[in-house]
Amino acid sequence: MIFVTLGSQKFQFNRLLLEIDNLVKKNILKPNEVFAQIGYSTYEPKTYSFKKFLNKEEFLEYIEKSNIVVTHGGTGSIINSVKKGKKVIGVPRLAEFGEHVDNHQLEIIEQFTNSDLIYGVLDIKELGDSIGKVKDMVFRSYRSNSNNIINILEDFLDTSFK
Repeated sequence: MIFVTLGSQKFQFNRLLLEIDNLVKKNILKPNEVFAQIGYSTYEPKTYSFKKFLNKEEFLEYIEKSNIVVTHGGTGSIINSVKKGKKVIGVPRLAEFGEHVDNHQLEIIEQFTNSDLIYGVLDIKELGDSIGKVKDMVFRSYRSNSNNIINILEDFLDTSFK
């Protein structure tokens, strides 16, 4: 299953949803294999199932059921997916299409791609090929640095306030 998630910020990502519809119409994807959480997008998919918003439990359940997660450049969606060992395709929202206020998602997608955690797609027309490619790709496992950061802070506080 392919889970498409567009986050919960008040921006549309119609361009991505429309491309998924195009891929279903071209028989590159099967309609019963795609589910999307479309958020504030105004375009509603014609060929596959969707819901505007999912609660946290539903969101994690769809990640769990999926083989591939197609997501915007939101760190929460990306990290939740790679933590579960899912193959992630990141497509950044772009300001020129009214999808965000700036293009910071380009940098986020680039960083995760360069870290070999996800596959970044900058040209929406490459999405179909990308879905085929990631099926055979092996990505690096995600490891959180939270404990390292906490240890550094604790060491600093211990030495600073003694």
